[in-house]
Amino acid sequence: MAAISRWREMIRVEHGQSEAMRPAITPAPTDHWRPYAEGFRADPRRAGDEFLDAILETVPTDETLIDVGAGGGRLALPLALRCRHVTAVEPSPSMAEVLQTAAHDHSITNVSVVQARWEDARVEPASLVLSVHVLYVVPDVEAFIRKMEAHAGRRVMIVLHQAPPQSQIYPLWAKVHGEERLALPSVPELREVLNEMGIDFQEEALPAPESRGYESPEQALEQISQRLYLSENDPKREKLRQVLAEELAEGLEEQACGFRIKGSKALQPVLISWSPAKAP
Repeated sequence: MAAISRWREMIRVEHGQSEAMRPAITPAPTDHWRPYAEGFRADPRRAGDEFLDAILETVPTDETLIDVGAGGGRLALPLALRCRHVTAVEPSPSMAEVLQTAAHDHSITNVSVVQARWEDARVEPASLVLSVHVLYVVPDVEAFIRKMEAHAGRRVMIVLHQAPPQSQIYPLWAKVHGEERLALPSVPELREVLNEMGIDFQEEALPAPESRGYESPEQALEQISQRLYLSENDPKREKLRQVLAEELAEGLEEQACGFRIKGSKALQPVLISWSPAKAP
């Protein structure tokens, strides 16, 4: 199977597995990020964030930039302090609201928020087009990337993890649901897609952000239940509680960042970038 077709198929079957596990009484949310949006608020002038610092080092001062899938502005707002202007494209209403509120609170005025999917967004081109941890769930990856290229005057930049973002809890999925979790595409598949598209790209490993972990076993139960599509009364929820009692109580390191799943490792982010080819 060709790389672009394989990418689309991985997303299709992963989404199909998710829908099969979703309780019938729990329809898919219209805004998936609403329960988590506030957690993506961050001080744009924060220090000690190695991942942010590495991103900032790739962006010259006084550039214009489009942040595709800007979320709550964890990167868009610090980048706005460095750039001449940032266009933040974000489809989630709750994430866009957090971004706009944070920009106001920190008196950052050179950010334009476009609440739309990238595929539908109408924005002016910029020197740089950046997308961080978005492509995993984009079926039409070729059109998405070509639009990034068409809007980038100097550089296209994509950040993904080497493994899918929820791969740390894949073993829990298997123990609770009795089947292996189907994976979303990530960096290995993106390499193949870009090669198939004839794009000459560069790679750079970035510092892994510190895991937020879980504040308590109960918080872990609640958050992982959502990721495994377990309703409050689902009998499998008790199975998950038993699994977490083993994985967290015995194998978990209680540190400043909270509880971690036994054996879990920080996901490795990778920056993949290139200069877009321009038509003569």
